[in-house]
Amino acid sequence: MGLFDFFKKKETAPEAQEALEKGLEKTKEGFLSKITKAVAGKSTVDDDVLDNLEEVLVTSDVGVSTTLKIIDRIQARVAKDKYLSTSELNHLLRDEIQLLLAENNSNDFRNFEYGDHKPYVIMVVGVNGVGKTTTIGKLAHKLKNENLKVVLGAADTFRAAAVEQIKLWGERVGVRVVAQAMGSDPASVAFDTLQSAVANKEDVVIIDTAGRLHNKIGLMNELGKIKSVMQKVIPNAPHEILLVLDGSTGQNAFEQCKQFTEATDVNALAITKLDGTAKGGVVIGISDQFKIPVKYIGVGEKMDDLQLFDKKDFVNSLFN
Repeated sequence: MGLFDFFKKKETAPEAQEALEKGLEKTKEGFLSKITKAVAGKSTVDDDVLDNLEEVLVTSDVGVSTTLKIIDRIQARVAKDKYLSTSELNHLLRDEIQLLLAENNSNDFRNFEYGDHKPYVIMVVGVNGVGKTTTIGKLAHKLKNENLKVVLGAADTFRAAAVEQIKLWGERVGVRVVAQAMGSDPASVAFDTLQSAVANKEDVVIIDTAGRLHNKIGLMNELGKIKSVMQKVIPNAPHEILLVLDGSTGQNAFEQCKQFTEATDVNALAITKLDGTAKGGVVIGISDQFKIPVKYIGVGEKMDDLQLFDKKDFVNSLFN
């Protein structure tokens, strides 16, 4: 059994679906109202409707290249079916977006196996202010609730606030935090955290890192050093490099994703703050363009408002 199999049952719960619907309200309202305007007065999907739909997707932060893929697919369907009414457009658009997301990430997170890594090491990266520390705290909370032993490593040693935030989350959730003095070597903190996790037979290690995009070479060197030091304790660590992005920043999130994926081997994404924005389309564009699984989405402030990303549930919530 994979380490996080317990999430499978959690995310199908009605309360989780309700939280998702509520968290995507602003995006859904903007998205559906724009589509309604795009097809106003039209009975069939013609070139004007497709042009309007293209504008809707781009202004919903789906991104230009992903938008063009979706429009091409709909054009092909219109050509094939010869006649397509505007009332069918919502269903068609939903289906094509779901298909696109399914093609990008062949492994849906619900069925993703983590194997037998113990401790399972997650290194969390992302710029300051995207909700990185909150995501770490909420993830630790979910894991602890399933009786998994979790330890947090405060390796963002450049900001006193970052270390204090991690410590506060540790107290709030009831998990151990390994920290050193402000300005300490981040790799040293990561090394200590992994060593103590092995000694204490803990299940999951979550390492915070500095959220600075000073320059790509500096970022690459810093994250590379943390990884190589961790591998002295656990040879294949980290098992997951989780990039946290703020969904409310729209196109800026694309640029951050580009920078971090060039700097390190990101293999999972968390997109936060979707409840406070109408820019939820960014999830579709980033998933498509970077071919990295979106694993978690933040849809609210509560401790349980970090959810596993389910492609079908997400897209259905936009169109319901």
